[in-house]
Amino acid sequence: MTDLLRVLPHFPVGQFARLIRVLEHHDISTSDLLTLEAADIAKRTHQPLPDVTRFCRAVLDALHTDLGVSPPPPRPTPRQPPSESGAEAGPEPEVPSRSPKAPEAPDEINPPQAASTSALKDTAASLAAQWQTISTLDPSLDEALGGGIPAGYVTEITGESGAGKTQFLLSLLLAVQLPPPHGLGRPALYISTEAPLSTRRLAQMLAANPLFQRLPPAERPSLDNIISTATPDLESQDHILTFQVPVEVERRGIGLIVLDSVAANYRAEFERSSAATGRQGFNMGARTAELVKLGMHLRDLAQRHNLAVVVANQVADRFTPLTTTTTTIATTTATSSLTRTPASSLHQHHHQYNTQQHTNQTQSSPLASRSHNNNNKPPSYSTSPSSTTSHPSLTLDHQQRWFTGWGDDPCPSAQHALKTPSLGLVWTTQIAARIAL
Repeated sequence: MTDLLRVLPHFPVGQFARLIRVLEHHDISTSDLLTLEAADIAKRTHQPLPDVTRFCRAVLDALHTDLGVSPPPPRPTPRQPPSESGAEAGPEPEVPSRSPKAPEAPDEINPPQAASTSALKDTAASLAAQWQTISTLDPSLDEALGGGIPAGYVTEITGESGAGKTQFLLSLLLAVQLPPPHGLGRPALYISTEAPLSTRRLAQMLAANPLFQRLPPAERPSLDNIISTATPDLESQDHILTFQVPVEVERRGIGLIVLDSVAANYRAEFERSSAATGRQGFNMGARTAELVKLGMHLRDLAQRHNLAVVVANQVADRFTPLTTTTTTIATTTATSSLTRTPASSLHQHHHQYNTQQHTNQTQSSPLASRSHNNNNKPPSYSTSPSSTTSHPSLTLDHQQRWFTGWGDDPCPSAQHALKTPSLGLVWTTQIAARIAL
């Protein structure tokens, strides 16, 4: 619950003060309150179920009110001050009136329903007016992306080595300086984790692009509006992103933050150390927490300052699951064993008949035949438990085709060189869009 005041700054915590302290002690977050059952939370915290249910409902109602989905709750009516005698003043008794009532006006008989105060923070028209993008300098790609790279979101550019990820990012560093609708008219910040910023390539792109040449000199992008820094390790990356980047964003009005690449320091920090110490599970858990922290920080920067965050990511080869292959091999082996058994038995029977006829008669007895058939039975092959208990559409191998960027192509020839972006599903949930080159 450490994030409750950040998510809902105006939440009335006074009436739930004792329960909030217990939830903080058990590391119950706001997302846990919205996704877990109240009975499970009560069991973990050893708190009364009605109190936990009431608190979860209050958090959900506060979120709906903050988003404008539901009207705010009615304010409690203030109680009348106590009388001088010390007794609370009760409601005044109704005095019956003997005079006939005057006919009520039609509006008083059926008062019109009050207009609902529920109103979303943004409408479709206001969201369309707020939609700002950075052009990729490619009209067809801009059309596919709805105008370009959106401001206020975290976008990932992934692909193999040599696919053009850095070239794509360098073009964004120049395009963000263009006036709308091609850019934001703001400078850019480039954070490198591997190679430093290539200013020579930027100068070549600036001199060769026809769009830049048609602009007047005052509106033309400049290398002076690109700030760059290097983070050779994870410690320096966390320090720069947490303390220095927010200051530079506010001071210079940054419109684009580029992180090239996001996976380099994490792979060097966690994968190599886990291979050396053998504590892979512990390191993966620590890496998950760091990735979630990084994603939250980048999204907060993008939304607070209405800037675009673009990160580059590496890919790894994706191989066919072994469960299907093992089952196929086992079935083929069993079938071929059944097919070869009669031929080998006939050959052995013919050889024994030519050498010793009485031996053949002994082996053809019912007991020997039964024993011979039992020995030639194919071995039983058991498939993986996951193949029998879970539906194939619920497996990660099936679902990752639609969020990794590889595997959703209906062309059979495209299924041989499948790739998977680094940092796994945890990082995938932190980004808003993924562009696979």
